[in-house]
Parts: sequence; C-alpha cells; structure tokens
Amino acid sequence: MKNRKTLPAIALIAAGAGDPELLSVRGAAMLAAADVAVCDPEVAGILEGRDIEVLDIPTAPTDAPSVAKALVEQARAGRRAVRLYAGDPILDGRVNAEAKAIHRSKVPFEILPSAGDVTGVAAYAGIGLVGHKAKQVRIVDLLSGDVDSETLADASATLVVRNAADSAAGIAKAALAAGRTPATGMVVVRGGTTVEQQTIVTTLGDAAADLKAAKLLGNGDVYIGEAVGSAGSLGWFESRPLFGWRVLVPRTKDQAGELSAQLRLFGAVPVEVPTISVEPPRTPQQMERAIEGIESGRYQWIAFTSVNAVRSIRERFEQRGLDARHLAGLKIAAIGQATAEALQDFGVRADLVPPADAQSSVGLLEVWPDRDPELDPIGRVFLPRADIATEKLVAGLQDLGWEVDDITAYRTVRAAPPAAHIREAIKTGGFDAVVFTSSSTVRNLVGIAGKPHATTVIAAIGPETAATAAEHGLKVAVQPAQAKIEALAAALAEHGESLRQAALESGERTWRPSKRRGAGRRRAAKA
Repeated sequence: MKNRKTLPAIALIAAGAGDPELLSVRGAAMLAAADVAVCDPEVAGILEGRDIEVLDIPTAPTDAPSVAKALVEQARAGRRAVRLYAGDPILDGRVNAEAKAIHRSKVPFEILPSAGDVTGVAAYAGIGLVGHKAKQVRIVDLLSGDVDSETLADASATLVVRNAADSAAGIAKAALAAGRTPATGMVVVRGGTTVEQQTIVTTLGDAAADLKAAKLLGNGDVYIGEAVGSAGSLGWFESRPLFGWRVLVPRTKDQAGELSAQLRLFGAVPVEVPTISVEPPRTPQQMERAIEGIESGRYQWIAFTSVNAVRSIRERFEQRGLDARHLAGLKIAAIGQATAEALQDFGVRADLVPPADAQSSVGLLEVWPDRDPELDPIGRVFLPRADIATEKLVAGLQDLGWEVDDITAYRTVRAAPPAAHIREAIKTGGFDAVVFTSSSTVRNLVGIAGKPHATTVIAAIGPETAATAAEHGLKVAVQPAQAKIEALAAALAEHGESLRQAALESGERTWRPSKRRGAGRRRAAKA
C-alpha cells in the first residue's frame, strides 16, 4: 500500500468585525505560515506586507464552488492555503458552502472563528446586548429583507439590524409605530472596530433629530433596546486620545516597534517608514584599537550617547569573546534613560546619567565633572558615536580638561524613499502627526520624502531633535519632559486629548488634524 502524502490543512479564517488585531491567535498563526490566500476585498489590508500570494478570484457567496476548487488545488500542490473572510462567515453561513465543497475533495481543513461582527462592534462601542428585560438578541440583516413589526415591538430582545445605518431614522419611526416607547435606547455604529468608527447614542424618540444633526453617511449597524444605552458611558474605543490618528514613525527599521506599540495604546495607527539604517563603520580599525584600549586600561570613562552605540560596543565585545566584565573599573556615562537601560541589558550600570529633563549632550556636560589631574590620572574618555553625531560633546569634554577619543562606532545611512502614496500623504497633510526620535530622522525624512504638511502635528523626543526640526522649518508642537519613547507617546496623547476636548466643547465631532484640514478647506470654499 502506497503512503499517501499528507496535505496541509486549508484554513478558513473569519477576519471578524474589522480590526485586524481581533483575529484569533490560531488564525494569526495560520496567516503567518500561509503561502497563498483567497481573500474578501474588504479585508485585503490584513495581508499587506505579508509574503503571501493572493489569488485574484471572485469571493461572492455564489462563487463558493470556484473558491473551494482553487483552495483545494493549492493544498494538493503542497502549499499552505488560507481563505480570509470579512465579518463573521460562521454566523451568516458563507463558510458552510465552501467547507462542504472542500470536505468532498477529501482535503483537510479547519474553520477558525474570530470576534464576530455583532459582538465585536458592540464591545468596541460599549453597547450592552442583554440586561433588565432584554434577555435575548435578535439579528436581522437589512440586505436580506425588512424588519417585521413583531420583531420591532418585542421589548424582551435587543434588536440588531445589520447594514441599516442609513435607514436608522426610518427604523426608529417604525419601532415607535410598533409600540416601542420613545425612551428606548438606540445606537448607530458606522465603521465598527476600525479607526473610522463613529457612534451615535440616542433614543427612538430623539433619533430623527440626532441623526440629522450628525450628518453621517456610510454602512453600519443599528442596535435597539433598553440595554444598548451603556454605549454613552462605556464607549472606550472612540474616547482614546489618539483615536484614528495616522502617525508617521520615521525610525530605523529595527527600532520602530516599541514606539508603534506605545502609540497603539492611545488609539493611533502608526505607519512605520524607515528613514535610516545603522551600519558598521567603513574602516573598523579605530574601533578595534579602542576595544584594545579598554582591555589595556587606556580609558577612565566611556560615554554612550545612544542605544546604537551600546549595541555597537556589545557586538564588538561578542566578536572578541568579551563580556560586560571587561568594563569593570571604567566609569560609564549614558546620555539618557533609554541608553542606560540598554547598558543594563548588557549587564552594566551607568555611573552618570543627566536628569530626566536634560537628557542631551548639553545635559550630560552639565553633570560631567571637571578633570582633576590627581584624582583622574588617566584623564581620557572613549566616545563611541554615530558618524554624523554632534561635536558639542567632544568640545565640552575638552573644555573640562578631558582628552577624548571620538570614534565612529556606527554609520547612519539614509534609506530609500517611501512609496509614492506615503510621500503624497506626508506633503498633503494625510498624516495627523509625525514623531521624531533623533535629529537624523528629521534630516532623512525631509531628504527622502519632503517636509510634512503645516497641519501635521510635529513631535520631537528632545531639545536637539526639536532644534533640528526647527532648522528645517517645522514647528514642534509636542516635546516630552523626558527624552524617552514612552514619554514621547504620552505627550502626543496628551496633546491629542486637548484637541479632542476643545472640539467636543465647540460641538465638533472631528479633532484629527488631517480631517479638520479638509473641513477647513470646505468652509473656506463656501465663504
């Protein structure tokens, strides 16, 4: 009997309510391992940046046989195939037809759920689905037919009408006619779980006026019942200070993750654009001699001015079979807390760090001691730095009586220009903010993509970065007290919250700089 070749299982994955982070852990793992995918166009963005071939075939419910056939062919060829659905195909039944066809082919498959449309949107909008008299949930899709009077009248159930946002006023009127009370809660959600989410909390009696005043259009769902009013107080998603903000993160590719993660906590959508890459010096001989100088006792101090400098020394040590113990007896200075933490990861504790509000070259010089020939007989400082670093620190240390070995430990190389649509968004105000974490990111972003639009909020991590931004004609609106990634993200969030509160107090619904820019142009055109 011949051994049958084991075929990879086809993964039928529900993308869920809209937020790509709502994918199940299993679903995300299957996507990460996939070779080829069939994807609903509404969720194609989830596959961007992944090394996955996307088959260009229709995915309407009537196309189930051809979708299943394509997936089976890929699996039989030994490729790991996935089917990515928009929304909840388990609830609406779309997954069944394709799964049955795959089952008949004898190819293994698995069905992976995610946060469904109804519950996912309700969770993000803070909507209660059951409570008090409402003990059940009824779901009606307006695309499949109208809501009957009996369903509208039933106060024992929370009613969810899918794809009904633009018909919400008519539904409210019909529910009142069916016997519902004017005080019954009604919530309309457009773009649920995405950065375009917009929620209107009202009642059946006030719905007509509130919906007219909101002037919103677009696909969405309607929730009716006495439990849904919790959206007014529990709507956590849209209340985050940077909700929906597109924030440009121009950093070295391997350092963008931490800042992006911090920004996401505040509701932002970070867009990472590599502007520089960190490479070894062209001639390594100076660094080799400096490492030998560390071993021979040539230096009294080593001053680290960046995380990259720490990384560079650490890599050199590892290449030579050395470790943190070979820094014993040396005094260690770090320009800021992030650099000090990188040293700590290396097993080294910094002896000198400027105060939190002065973590820069100037701040380091202010706390650096004058050299005393008797107490400091060696009197030499090793300064490993970038090839384009400032000369201020070298001159300042020399003024204090120290000899300095100023050595290029790494080079910062300008990256290639970003994609055309990114450059266009930078120049036209498509980004709400840009966060600069070093002077080099300012220079390189302007060099490869041009200056950000005047309406874009400029955030700089410290005074030197802010000064470089000013030199390039950029007005810095946000600068944290501490030159740290967490402080930079928090300072931008505080600024965003102030804009949000000001907009709410003036009766506006939009406080994102990119959106307000468009509204301003329209008002000017009418005037």
